[in-house]
Amino acid sequence: MRDRWVLVAVAGALSFVAMLDMNIVNVALADISAALHIPSATAQWAALGYQLPVVALLLPLGRWLDGTGARPALLAATAGFALCGALAALSPWAAWLIAARIGQGACAAVLFVLMPVLVIRAVRPAVRGRAMSVPATLGPLGAVTGPAVGGLLLDHLGWRWVFLVKIPFCLLVLAVAWKAMPDDGASRPPGRRALADALSVAGGLAALLLALTLGAEEAAWFLLAAAAVPPLWWWLRGPGGRPVTGVLRATGLFRAHGAVLALGAGFAAMHYVVALHLQQDEGVSATATGLTVLAFPLGMALAGPLGGRLADRYGSRRIATTGAALTAAGLFLLIPLGDVWSPPDVAWRLALAGLGMGLGGGPTQALLMGAAPPDRAATVGSTVQVARSLGFTLGPALATAAWTLAGSGGDGARAGLALAAGAACLAVPLLARPGRRVAAAPERTTDTVST
Repeated sequence: MRDRWVLVAVAGALSFVAMLDMNIVNVALADISAALHIPSATAQWAALGYQLPVVALLLPLGRWLDGTGARPALLAATAGFALCGALAALSPWAAWLIAARIGQGACAAVLFVLMPVLVIRAVRPAVRGRAMSVPATLGPLGAVTGPAVGGLLLDHLGWRWVFLVKIPFCLLVLAVAWKAMPDDGASRPPGRRALADALSVAGGLAALLLALTLGAEEAAWFLLAAAAVPPLWWWLRGPGGRPVTGVLRATGLFRAHGAVLALGAGFAAMHYVVALHLQQDEGVSATATGLTVLAFPLGMALAGPLGGRLADRYGSRRIATTGAALTAAGLFLLIPLGDVWSPPDVAWRLALAGLGMGLGGGPTQALLMGAAPPDRAATVGSTVQVARSLGFTLGPALATAAWTLAGSGGDGARAGLALAAGAACLAVPLLARPGRRVAAAPERTTDTVST
């Protein structure tokens, strides 16, 4: 098999762009509210309208994409992502903008599922660690740099360019993928069973995501999480959910998914607490805060390629565990800083945590995707993205709760950081010990993706 690194680059570019869109819009919400003459709560849906379908559609899309061609799905999703971005930039009123963002989020969900599948099919197992490190590093870098890129565009070009900046990348990816991706069959539309599963999972995960997102500001919203239980339970017990849980049991991947969620929660909680404490309690300027926080993605960028090479040589599990331990160490070192923080003291600790995240990101992804059956790669890719997305959402909500309970100032910040470090620490034993494999039950013939 000939390694096709150009497809790995395509996956990396899509990972960066899709994760960039998670955060880049946040800095433009005030300008969108003023320009479209809408309340701030309505403008918030320019961000939530993207995030909700990304998380809610991942699991049903994974099942569907296991039974359809990857090439037509990726080309259609990339084109749709660019088109919806252009429509969002042209929005004359709020309903138009929110509809465009929901469509863009649905396209992004397809891309999130396909990215690891694209990588695992593009290279030999011997270099899988290096290949997986590309999207595993570029994705979080996109999430972290989103606010900085958005701020620059906002200051110099206006809020509409926040949506337009990704289009050239999408056009380049379309041109490369059209030429380089092999023809693997036509795209098949989902059937009635798949659409019912999508509605059920989307409803449950949307309720859970809203509860976690809005509950950080108003505790009563956490009650909405109860509404997520019935549709998700119905899906898990039905023909759509049983094959998904069956694959995870058969491959022993539940523990590794827990590690992905824990690391995502620790990363998101740390980013939230550090930025807020430096500006709100320490009086550090926004520019200095941004430069300080950039130490984390810088560490990730430096360690990402190394982590992949080491994983190919010494094994993915060993390097993934080492990376999680380094991340936890960097976050733990933030806790005893005391009541006076200086940007340099914070920066080198963030850099250490970033080195660990970069070192372990690709090997963790390679560990998970390498254990996936070839005909269920998209399913496992979707479950990994759900775990990571829930971690990103859960982290700030839990950090806010810990901060509130501990009190304002340094005590609250330390409580939030202790939670972030504890979450990262939890990932170490989850990665170090392989999960127990269970024989998979045969799937029912009624579980199909088309009518």
